[in-house]
Amino acid sequence: MAMPQRPVLPGRTSQQGPRRLARVLAVTAAATTALAITAGGAQADPAGRPDKNEVKAQVDQLYAEAEQASERATAAEEDAKRLQAEATALQGEVAADQEQLNTMRTGLSGLAAAQYRAGGMDPAVQLMLSSDPDGYLARASSLAQLGRERADSLRGIQQQQRRLDQRRAEATGKLAELEAVRDALGRSKQQVQAKLRGAQALLNSLTAAERTQLAAQDADQAEQRAARGADRIDLGSQPAASDRAAAAVAAVLSRIGSPYVYGSTGPGAFDCSGLMYWSWRQAGVSLPRTSQAQAFGGQRISLAEARPGDLVIFFKDMHHVGMYVGGGTVVHAPHPGARVRYESVSAMPVAAVVRV
Repeated sequence: MAMPQRPVLPGRTSQQGPRRLARVLAVTAAATTALAITAGGAQADPAGRPDKNEVKAQVDQLYAEAEQASERATAAEEDAKRLQAEATALQGEVAADQEQLNTMRTGLSGLAAAQYRAGGMDPAVQLMLSSDPDGYLARASSLAQLGRERADSLRGIQQQQRRLDQRRAEATGKLAELEAVRDALGRSKQQVQAKLRGAQALLNSLTAAERTQLAAQDADQAEQRAARGADRIDLGSQPAASDRAAAAVAAVLSRIGSPYVYGSTGPGAFDCSGLMYWSWRQAGVSLPRTSQAQAFGGQRISLAEARPGDLVIFFKDMHHVGMYVGGGTVVHAPHPGARVRYESVSAMPVAAVVRV
């Protein structure tokens, strides 16, 4: 597959403004809530207005913490799906094992009854009184066979019972693990919402014009970093790592300008790992869902070896990811209020580079 044509952007232009956020608190109450959530409130100017740059720094921190919680929530959701499927399968095995055990017990009852009917008298006495010794010996042989079959059935039942008990214990353990994961999922979602409310409260302490200015400034600074001081973004001519990587690059480039939404995997909105997941799906490859799992979803390489299509994992805890598209540039979904965009690979600390 041919590498998609490299975009050459005209002079720096502001990305679209932040997506409209619902006003959840009055300005005074919102600012108070934000101060309680963050380590320290933004300093106000003499007129009582908060400093917008300090607000931005605190909002960026809250967005980073929300993304960390969001990735934990996404991982918990994936674990919950897996555990539910495993628990359901184990419960099906328990039912099948119980049915087989019931059938074996019924068969054993039949063997016991036949043995009782054939062997009610001591075998030595029966042989002495028998008018047909040869016939008796044949029947005695059948009786011994019944005994062996009964012993074999007993051993089979014991083994089946042990297997059934093990399956039941495994199913119970899976269900307990599932419950713990669902609890963790609920806590992570609450943390995401708390961080978002804190960020919104801080933003609400600014005027609408200041919020728009901050969003435009954030987008413009990202574009400047990606252009590295030039008047345009140049992705270079380096080929993708593979045909599928080229398809993933084409897909991610087609999503530039899409809004960031936590937990989203497209096609209209994305979080950071959701953008990678969707883009590679368009190339026929199913990636793990979270950035931490994506960090182990392929071959580790150095940043110097990066080629278009490689995943770049950011921060020590690997809570953010973008796709390398050439020229020292990644495409990523940054944070709420921003849109999928170009960014310099050096704008954030790189934890790993992964070739899918």
